[in-house]
Formats: sequence, structure tokens, C-alpha cells
Amino acid sequence: MAPFLTPTPIINGFKEKVESLLIQGDRLYIGTSTGNLHIYSVDGRSATLLEVKQNLFRRAIEQLGFVKEINSLVVLSESLVTLYPLPTLHPPTALPKTKSAFSFAVHSSVQHTLVDGSKPDEGDFDKAGKAKTVPTVVSYLAVGCKRKVVVYSWKDGEPEEPKETVLDHSARTMTFVNDETICLGYPHPDFAMFNVTTMTVVDFTFPPTASTSVPGISNVSVGKGIGMGAISGLGGYIGLGAKVKPQVVRINDNEVLVGRDNAGIFFGLDGKPSRPSNVEWPAIPDEIGYVRPYIFSALPPGSTSVSSLTSTSPTSPAAVHIRSSIFSSDTQSQLIPFPFDPSHAKAAPEQYVIRVLVSAPQAKSPLLAVTTPTDRTTASTEGSSIWRFEMKPWGEQIDELVAAGAYSDALALVNSLEEALLPDKSSRISLIRGLNAVSKFAAGEYDVAMDTFIELDINPAKVVALYPEPVAGRLSVPQDAWIHLFGGPQVSDNVSATEPKEDKHDGSNASQSDSVSPSRVMSPVGSISNIRDKLKTGLDAIRPSFAKDDDTASISGKRKAPIKDEFTRSVETLLRYLSDRRPKVGGALGAFHITPAQSHQIEALSKASVEDLFDLPNLPLSALTPDQLVRYAQIVDTALFKSYLIVRPGLIGALCRVENWCEVTEVEEVLRSRQKYAELIDLYHGKKMHDKALDLLRSLSEQEDDVRDKLQPSITYLQRLGPEYMQLILQSSQWLLTVDPGMALEVFTCEEPELPREPIADFLEGIDPQICARYLEHLIEEREEESPIFHDRLADLYLSMTLAAKKRNDEKTWRVPYAKLLRFIETTDRYQTDRLFGHLPNDDLYEARAILLGRLGRHVHALELYVYRLQDYMNAEEYCKRIYLPDSDTEDIFLSLLRIYLQPTVKTSANLLLPALDLIRRHSPRLDPVESLNLLPPLVTTQDVRKFLMDALRAPVFDTQVVREISKARNEQISRTLMALQSKRVKITDTRMCPQCHKRLGNSVIAVHAPRGEVTHYQCREAFSQKLGGKRH
Repeated sequence: MAPFLTPTPIINGFKEKVESLLIQGDRLYIGTSTGNLHIYSVDGRSATLLEVKQNLFRRAIEQLGFVKEINSLVVLSESLVTLYPLPTLHPPTALPKTKSAFSFAVHSSVQHTLVDGSKPDEGDFDKAGKAKTVPTVVSYLAVGCKRKVVVYSWKDGEPEEPKETVLDHSARTMTFVNDETICLGYPHPDFAMFNVTTMTVVDFTFPPTASTSVPGISNVSVGKGIGMGAISGLGGYIGLGAKVKPQVVRINDNEVLVGRDNAGIFFGLDGKPSRPSNVEWPAIPDEIGYVRPYIFSALPPGSTSVSSLTSTSPTSPAAVHIRSSIFSSDTQSQLIPFPFDPSHAKAAPEQYVIRVLVSAPQAKSPLLAVTTPTDRTTASTEGSSIWRFEMKPWGEQIDELVAAGAYSDALALVNSLEEALLPDKSSRISLIRGLNAVSKFAAGEYDVAMDTFIELDINPAKVVALYPEPVAGRLSVPQDAWIHLFGGPQVSDNVSATEPKEDKHDGSNASQSDSVSPSRVMSPVGSISNIRDKLKTGLDAIRPSFAKDDDTASISGKRKAPIKDEFTRSVETLLRYLSDRRPKVGGALGAFHITPAQSHQIEALSKASVEDLFDLPNLPLSALTPDQLVRYAQIVDTALFKSYLIVRPGLIGALCRVENWCEVTEVEEVLRSRQKYAELIDLYHGKKMHDKALDLLRSLSEQEDDVRDKLQPSITYLQRLGPEYMQLILQSSQWLLTVDPGMALEVFTCEEPELPREPIADFLEGIDPQICARYLEHLIEEREEESPIFHDRLADLYLSMTLAAKKRNDEKTWRVPYAKLLRFIETTDRYQTDRLFGHLPNDDLYEARAILLGRLGRHVHALELYVYRLQDYMNAEEYCKRIYLPDSDTEDIFLSLLRIYLQPTVKTSANLLLPALDLIRRHSPRLDPVESLNLLPPLVTTQDVRKFLMDALRAPVFDTQVVREISKARNEQISRTLMALQSKRVKITDTRMCPQCHKRLGNSVIAVHAPRGEVTHYQCREAFSQKLGGKRH
């Protein structure tokens, strides 16, 4: 990937030696070695000379800068820093404290300070987390002088008192890292961090010298050190023997890159290395620069060699190496002259030296570089050129990395950019992470890939498509189309974007093209490039067989654990992915009240095209529509089913028995081929495909000899169906009824679920009335059915079967239903009696007619049928017993039967006197004696009715009459005695004495004693009564 376009010259033929550059807005300032200042106007890729300040200084202008707050140009020359206001550059202001200056650094930022100018601490924040601060524009100008540093500052354009501090060394290079920290480059090889607020210094701690491999650069081989050409290239125009300038560039607010010999080391603010790996160059770079996130290094001539040059070429040209600071790898190299064409290189090509003079990591301006021929004559005639390195758009860079398969690098680049620079950052991150996961999957890192798929909510159809047809079915996609499926570029026939890339590189194979270098050469990880060969198409061929070699065959007595092949590992990882997705998709569908039980009402997965399934969005489940969620569920469960078939066949049954969204058409043939009929039947049942399940059960029954083994599976399945499948139940039970009606009837007699009874009765009656009668008997006897409809129907069935058998003169057959009819009409009263009576023939089935006449209250007619038609005297008596009830309308039923016997209403040849006498003997208490005697014929002797007469005399009615008469006579006697007593009188005179106390009675209360009428005082009555009693005894 080449992040920069081919450099374009904005100035050619510059005759003076360039010492410093500054681009500010649309102005380019060039400081020369003779002290002149050239001012250009820059418009796009061209520059126009505006003005030349001749002899601004007597010596070289070593460094240029700009302080925005005071709109002044900062110039370092003659070891002194001078400020020149723009645009007039007059009057200059020399900073006297900067004498013996070596370098300076300028930094401007907006800082939030308190009203008094101090920085806020934790106590200065309000409840909302905002500090009570004032935004202030702060600019710093830090100047590195001889063993000291001087800091000038401005706040909102107002100058502050300069500060200075003593250093151990002189700062030859200075770079601001953040608002408070400056990286100081001392004379080789020391560096330090300086804090402008606390004025403290932290020296760098360099790691032990170590060699780090550098990734290769296309078509360029990197040398091991500085060659002879490099040494010769240092002479000529720029002078020989110059000291190496400390190299340091800012990477971010917390990190810098410092050059030490031919290595670039990343350091943090604490002065310690911040990364485990370094950046190594083939030679010590003349200068390094930085345009986020790329590191530029200007390598001298002779540090590289181009393979296409002739063997007589003494040195290779100078080059600019560009590498990313994110993944520390070479991304591009530019050889001088720009553009470099190795095919036109001479045996002794012209040599140039390049200096990266403008590197503004915090600005949007491009990087500028100056190239100068090393030959003095050429330099004086041709002069120097200033080149503009322009970066490609961020989106184009990312697309190139993706096209090259460098997904980790592309992801690192995207993460380093702000939303303002890359508006579609979020979507790009998701896309690149998905592509990287595909690459990881191809490399055998299945768990890592699946974790990413889960985190990104990748469409499960695309995840399943990474597998061969035994798992993915029609969704399976060839490996060379994986990247395109996941949103990546279309892969050419000879390039596999899923070829895994290494993050570490070997610098021994570095090579380089003329002006742009392609993406890094990636090395495959593991032997998985032919993963499709491993994922075979047949289920029987998915696990490769391993032949034992001689060494293995010689080892006996030890069993080694089986090693899982790549395909099995990948499928087990897929199971983890599907097991994670399944409950979550189910929960999301539950929010819409959609369950797998409704899967038969939803369009099958096979009806959707592969393109439609791949077009399902990669969104969180909560953001999907119900239709999209259903497709997700169908894909997940179907893939889960197929995965179980391959690696965990024991779990297939459990999946089939629970509600699922499996696509039956994609798994049923596999189940049939594996003879997993029970699982297939469970799957059919869950998908409401009951007709297929019943057809399969019927075909399997043909393999059984035992009747129960043949029929029971179908019966059990039919018993699980509800009333909504009534028609299917009736159709599928026909063949069962023909084989064994008794067993088949279990389909309709099970308690759950409750099936509509009337259609079943109609269906069974159409097949065989006897089966229908058995079904109705079950309803009435076992299920306690009380509806008259079924009672009438059963009675009609009994009657019709009886009449049909009689019509066939089948004596043995008709008696069974007739006996059931009699028992039924006698033991229940839920049927319509008059209706059934109307269906009976007038000249047959007299017993049934008699029972029904009794139900209608016509007991005499019923008894006449028993006596005259059936001559069944015992049943007649039993009939009377059943209905007899004292003090009711039926208390004279036995007398009615006796009257039927003794006073026949029809002519009969039977002798009815004997059953009449038997009735009198057995039931005399229930017969009225007088009425019964009146019915007896005159020739009946007393001896024939002796027992009846004896019982009649002992009957309670006679005993009651005697007691009544005796009680009446006794009451009359007592009444007469009372009247006699009440008619007696006692006369009390003045002379009458009390027989007890012998005192005169007078007007005292008296008592009269029976029976002779003695009179005593009332108080003497008890004593006198005792006295009379003693005399009586």
C-alpha cells in the first residue's frame, strides 16, 4: 500500500543551499545558508516567488517558525532567535536571552484555566463535571541555548515573563509533544523530556542494543550498514564531516520517536521506551519527519541497492522510506530522482541528497522535502528542488490495505483517525473487523473469528457460508469469494484475500519499486491455504482417515487421544456461535410474540433466494424486523442441526423434540440416509408436517410383524394431534382400523387432546357400526357423556345392528347387540324414549317395547307384553319389583299384574292361574287382600290361598283395627267412672270434726279423701292419707 502520491516539485532550480523551510498558510518561507529569506506563494502544487529578503542575516538561517498569537516569524540565525512581524518583517525583535541558541520549538493551544490563571484541580469541578474555567489561547516559544532552555509564552496575545532553567547539555533539537512537554535532543545520543510548567527534566533510558527485523520493501534490498557510497554521498555540496543532528519527531501527545544510529525508538513521557519493537533503517537517516501516521526517513546514497541496476553501478540512489507508526512496517519507498525508473538508470547515476525539512504533524499542510545533487557542478547548474509529498485520501488508503488483505493494518489506521477525518469510521471498522475475522477463519483461528462475528452481529447466513455444503447447504460459498461476501473487494483468480498475513516481517527480503511500493509481502500461517480440500462435500468423507506410518505402527499398548481435524474443529466452533445466537434470536422473536410453533405458517427458508439471505443486515437483533429475525432463526437452527449431524449426532433428537426453526427440506434426506427415523418424525411433528410423519410411520410399519409394533407408533403420533388436524386424523386412521379396530380405537379414546366427538362417531359409523358403538360406549361409560345425542345414537346403533342381524337370520349375532340395547335402555334415561319406541317394530322386540312402555309410564301395557307376548312371568314380576313404591302411583302394580293374570284382555292358551297363585304367595304383603280375593275364581280352594290368608290376617292393617277398638272402649269406661265420681257431694257443718286432728273444720280449707269421702283440714291431708294407707296394708 502506497499512502502517498508520487512527489511533485513545487520549486525547481533553486540555486542557493536550503537550510530551513516553513509553510504557513499559503506562504512558503525558505531560509538559505547565506542568510537570505525567500518568500513564495503556494497555490496547490505550484509556488510563485513573492519576495527575497537579501542578507537578512550574515550567516545561515538554521530554523524557521511561526507564533500565531503575535503573528510573527521566528528565525534562528547566528545563534540568536529573532521575531519578525508578518507580513512586513519589520521591526525585528531579538530575544537577548536566547544567545548561543541551537534550536527552538513553537506550540499553540487552547487551555482551560481558572480566572486567576491557574489550572483547575478536582475541587474546581461542579456537579455536572464541568470546570469553572475560562478558555485561553496559550503559545510557547521554547529556545534551546547552551546548557539551558528559555521559555517565552503568550496568553491571549499578552506576553508572559520568560522562564529559563539550566540543562546538563545543550538542546540541539526540540519538539513539543503536548501542551506541557518538550522532547529535547542533546548531542548524540542523549535525549530528555522537559516540562514547561514545572521546568523539570526527565532523561531518556535507552534499552540495550538489539537488532529488530524490518519488513521488506518491494524490489529494494536493505543493506546492513552504511556503505562506501553513503560516505561519499555525505561530501560535496553539503560538506563532509558534519555532526549527526539529533533526530526526534512527535508521534502523539504521549509518544515520540527518536533516532539513535540506524534505529528509531518510541519513548513515552516518562522517558522510557513505550513499545517493545523499534524501527530500524538500513543506514543512519539524514533526517526523519512525521505526517500522521507515517514516519519519513531520508536515507543517504549507497544505503540501498536496486536489483535492476547494472553490476557496475557503484552506489544506489538516495531514498525516502515511508512507514506507518501504527504497525511499524515499510509501506512505501521513493528513490531519487522522482519518479525513479530503474530501467533508465546509468552505470554511474547522478547522486542526490534529500532532506525532510518540513514535517508538521499537527498541521494539515503536506510534507516538503529538498533534494540537491551531491556533485558541486551539477548542484550549481541545476540547483535544488523542493518536492511536495501529498497523502492519498484516508478512504483510499484504507481501501488499498483492505484490497491487499492487510486487515489488521487497515483497522489500526482507521482507529487512529477521528470521525471528522473519516465520517464513515464506524461502518469501516465493522467491515474491516469482519474481513479480518474471515482471514482468521481461513488461518484456522476459528474461535477468534467467531468471537468477532458475534460481537459484530454478522448475518449468520454469511458465517454459515464459510462452511462446505454438508453444513451450509446452498449457502456454501467458495473460499475465494469469502472476502467479497463480507463486503470486501472482489478477489482476482490468482490472489486469495483470505490468505493470512503475518504482523511480523523479515527485513532480509526487502525490495523496492521505482516510485510506489505495493503492500507488504505477507507470509501464510499454517498449512490451511487449501482448506476447501479439507472440507469435503460428502458427510461420509468429512473426517479424513489417517494411515499409520512405520514408527506409529510399531508402538503398541498405548492409545493416543484422537486428534481433531480442521473441519471438526471449525464445526465445533460454529456450534458455539450458533448456540450463542439461538437463544438471543428466540428472545428477540418472543418480543414480537413469534414462536417456532408458528414456523409452519411462515414461508420456508428454501423459498428465499441465496442473495436475499446474504442481504440480511449485520445489525443488533433489536434493530431487525420480525421477518429478518425469522430468517436468522431459520438459518441458525438449520445450520445447528447439520452441525449436530456431523460432530454430535446424539444431540439431534433433543433438537428435534424441542421447538425449532430448522428447514426440513435441507435435513430430511440426510436423516433418512442415516436411518434416524425417530428424529425425522419428531422434526416433522414440530414443523406441523404431520402428513409426512404419518406416511413415514406407515412405511416403517411394513417392516414389523407384530401387530402392536406395527400400529402403536402411528397410534401414539395420532394421539398427539389436536382437533385442528381432525381430517388428517380420520384419514390416517383408516388403515389402522382395517388392521386392528380395537387398537385403532385408542386414537379416539385417549383423554388428551379432546377431539370433537360427533365427527368421530360419523366417521366410525361409516366404517363399521360396531366400532362406532364401542366408541360411544366409551364416551358414555368412561367419559360420562350425558348428551342425549350420543345416547340416542348408541341406542339406534344397537337397534340397527339387531334388526340387521335378524334380517340375516343370524341368531348368534343379533342377540349380542339386542342384549346391549336392553341393558342400555333399562339402565340409563338420557335417550329420548318416545323417539326410540317409535323406531321399534310392532311385531318384534317385545322386551324392549315393554321397557320403553315402562319408561313412558304405561306399566299395564308393559306387563301385558311380558305376560301375553313373552310369557315371561318372572321378568314381569321383576318389572313390578323395580317400579313398586308404597304410597305412590305404582303401589298397586302387583294387583295390576294379578288382574292381568286372572282377567286376561286377550285370548291366550296359557294357564295363567298358576303364575297368579305364585304371585299371591310371593307378594301377598303388596296385594290388597280384599281386592285379591275378589279377583280369585270361585274354584280356587282355601288350601291354595292358605298362606295368603294367614299373611293377610297377620297384616298390620288388622292389628291396627283391634287396638283402635280396645282403646275406644277403655276411653269410654274411664269417662263413665269419672262422671260417677264427679256426681258425689260432701256436706260441711259447724259440728263436723277433722278425723286427724279432731278439731272442728269450720271455714278452713279442706281435703276430701277417696274412696269413702273423709274430710280433713288441708294441712292434715298427708298425715291422714298415710294413716289410711297403713290401715289398708
